[in-house]
Amino acid sequence: MSADTLSSDTLSTDTLGSGALSPDALITHFVGASALILVAAHSGGWLARRLGQPYIVGQLATGIALGPSLLGSMAPDAYAALFPAAIGPALTGLAQFSLVVFLFAVGYELDLKMLGVRARSSVNVALASFAVPMAVGSGCALLFGDALHDLGMPGDLSPGMVVFAGVALATTAVPVLTAIVRENGLSRTVPGVVAVSAAGVLDAICWTVLAGALLEAGGGDGAGGGLGWPWRVLLTVGYVALMACAARPLLRLLLWRTRLEPSLRMALLIGFALGSAWVTHALGLHVIFGALLAGVVVPREAGGTLDPDLLRPLLSVASLLLPFFFVLSGQSVALNSMTGTGWAALAVVTLLAVVTKIGSGAAAAGLGGLDRHDAWTVGILLNTRGLTELIALNAGLDAGLLSAPLYTVLVFMALATTLLTQPLLLLNARLATRERRPESARSTAVKPYAG
Repeated sequence: MSADTLSSDTLSTDTLGSGALSPDALITHFVGASALILVAAHSGGWLARRLGQPYIVGQLATGIALGPSLLGSMAPDAYAALFPAAIGPALTGLAQFSLVVFLFAVGYELDLKMLGVRARSSVNVALASFAVPMAVGSGCALLFGDALHDLGMPGDLSPGMVVFAGVALATTAVPVLTAIVRENGLSRTVPGVVAVSAAGVLDAICWTVLAGALLEAGGGDGAGGGLGWPWRVLLTVGYVALMACAARPLLRLLLWRTRLEPSLRMALLIGFALGSAWVTHALGLHVIFGALLAGVVVPREAGGTLDPDLLRPLLSVASLLLPFFFVLSGQSVALNSMTGTGWAALAVVTLLAVVTKIGSGAAAAGLGGLDRHDAWTVGILLNTRGLTELIALNAGLDAGLLSAPLYTVLVFMALATTLLTQPLLLLNARLATRERRPESARSTAVKPYAG
């Protein structure tokens, strides 16, 4: 729905046309839907945490449950009353706003200097856990074109579609991984540090490759202004250079040295992130890249430390409003349209995602000097996809790189791989504890070989 549709010239306080809503009715439905989304999604996150799962798993599951596949099928009248099509643009706007604020905070937190003494090992782990899933995902897209065609993809896949298939398997969710590392007491351990450091490098690689795929696709919805691929690449490189060379010193001068009021500084920075998101979308990319770039170029405090007065409210606002993004994601999940091919694809894709990510991450960590169980810990942590995967999938869907059935398959793959992280960590820890016991302590449980 365009802004003209909601203008005062075309709407009155009465109901408009057949099935249309008046402005008062729109506001009423939007407020009611927002209340349901916030309470249900955060309750789902709380329940997931009580069950030992990441908070976003519960929020994503709630978003899917509130979508057309579950609520829309089980109670279509209630679904139509709670989420009329007329409030869709408002919910989408809030979802995009929350995403920009969240990724602005992610970009601000991103610091590859944290690699420290294990820089070489972390970079090798990042490269391996990107290259192997990327190659397998892109290769499968080329080899199994018929199966993808059954899932609504075109017969001849574009280069962007092939690249995106690889990115879908290679992605790791840094925010969720960091939370899991912290909740499992791994923050100060070698595998925890290597996993978080490698995930930061991996994140930068995946966002860069995804940007290339979106530029090749043109961004979708007419983004890019009809410019060809070379022009979009050239303008994007120029914009990144401008942000890196000019925006950072200007922000340091205006926002840090002048010591503005915290609320004014926060407003200016969020406005800066939204403006950057608008520019990247106009260039044929997604708003996520502008938000990330804005966060990366924001100067830190003296000594490179993060400003808690900036980071804390950013994360609070993003955490509060991210359920709108999960519900928006759930609206595109077409569970009812899943055929036998779709379920088979889900099983295969999930297996490939788990094996390639854990296997490559663990192998690289082992070659970097970690013992077997610590290396498996690194691989298991890198298999967490969660929110980052969901953001990438939504960008791909908007750009036309994914069909709705394939989007559904990949959303459930992201959910499954994230759900597996905690059980696999516990299993690996138990095996490590059992193997590291003194021989005398386990002699009664293991019969010695007598041959």
